[in-house]
Amino acid sequence: MNEHELMAEMKVSKAVAKMAVPSVVSSLVTVIYNMADTFFVGQTGDALQVAAVSLTNPIFILLMAFANMLGMGGSAVASVALGKKKEKRVKNVTSFVFFASLAVGVVFMILLLVFMRPILTLFGANAETYAFARGYTLHISYGAPFIIWSAASSFILRVEGASKEAMIGNMIGTIANIVLDPIFISGLGMGAAGAAIATTIGNVLACLYYLWYFLKKTKIFSISPRYFTCGEEILVKVCTIGLPTAIFSGLMSISTIILNQILVVYGNAPVAAIGIVFKANMFITFLQMGLANGVQPLLGYNYGAENMQRFQAVERFTKICCIVVGIASVILYYVCREPIIRIFINDNDVVAYGVQMLIGYMLSGPVIGILFMNMNCMQSVGHAFPATVLSVLRQGILLIPLLYLLDRLFGLNGVIYGQSITDYIAVVLSVIMWRHIKKKL
Repeated sequence: MNEHELMAEMKVSKAVAKMAVPSVVSSLVTVIYNMADTFFVGQTGDALQVAAVSLTNPIFILLMAFANMLGMGGSAVASVALGKKKEKRVKNVTSFVFFASLAVGVVFMILLLVFMRPILTLFGANAETYAFARGYTLHISYGAPFIIWSAASSFILRVEGASKEAMIGNMIGTIANIVLDPIFISGLGMGAAGAAIATTIGNVLACLYYLWYFLKKTKIFSISPRYFTCGEEILVKVCTIGLPTAIFSGLMSISTIILNQILVVYGNAPVAAIGIVFKANMFITFLQMGLANGVQPLLGYNYGAENMQRFQAVERFTKICCIVVGIASVILYYVCREPIIRIFINDNDVVAYGVQMLIGYMLSGPVIGILFMNMNCMQSVGHAFPATVLSVLRQGILLIPLLYLLDRLFGLNGVIYGQSITDYIAVVLSVIMWRHIKKKL
């Protein structure tokens, strides 16, 4: 099967399944990957170490912000170029993403090593959690280039329909992390620092797999320096189109920092609980994000080929899938809310906070996929700015003031509903904005 048959001719439901299922599996693998550290650190029974991992979570989110920007932006630009049969431009884009990922990762590594104490203090680390947070950050810092490129590569591979290979790369990193976590955390007694070492090794192994794919397997990609260029609007297009996704993740990091600063006033138990809830709720969010991201090459290809009828058919079918899986996930989570928290830690205080927080966070689960799909559709047709606005609103302009307001009015009970309230506002705005853009296409 060639790329044209998959992107332009295959039955929509089948094409969506072929592209989205591996993407969803990859997303869920990412969720398991992120859960693994918290889970195994939680098995130590030390709520302070769980809190420390929660406090350092914004670092990982920031790394993923740049990975998503380069991966999502590169995927969109490359898929449009493929639809227009511009094979050299596809190679230019993939080479740019490779070298840009490594460069950004090195910058992150230097910043984290040089400014570690002020960064962790800003994130909410106190005298009880700082040493644990420092150990985790130290080992994540030198893994930054690998974390960014492995995540960006999983987006790029889907451009030529290699969703299965993208999934395999993610699974290699995740399985390695899950196997190594108990060895470093409990076996060698390294605690939170051991979790970071396992994460870094997992990403290095994933990068080795992707390196093999780019050098030996692909027919249209390249990571050769001779194809690298920031010109021909590649840097501008990749970063502009990927910016909404990056801002989404970047502001998520900032809002997480602010949320931790608010919660630490109530003690370390709520901080530990929100870290667990954040990881658990990723299952609902990433499940739908995986659906939306998986069909992005289909959307970009058909827009580039001027086949808007198929573009809209893919959009409609994927949105229905998002709603169905969102509702099913929320029902499952509500029924199993306490066992889900106890999987990570058996501390009664943390569990009590965690159950309440999980209910608050999962309220927007049935509709959040609509937001991701509308943003991806906007990015696929070159309207990155409205999608950027939605990202800024959801994780910044709306959420951050709302967290402070709810804390002032209702205390801790109000804070935990801030994200869901913001999500519903963002979904409504995305529907209005995407309808307006579609009328002009």
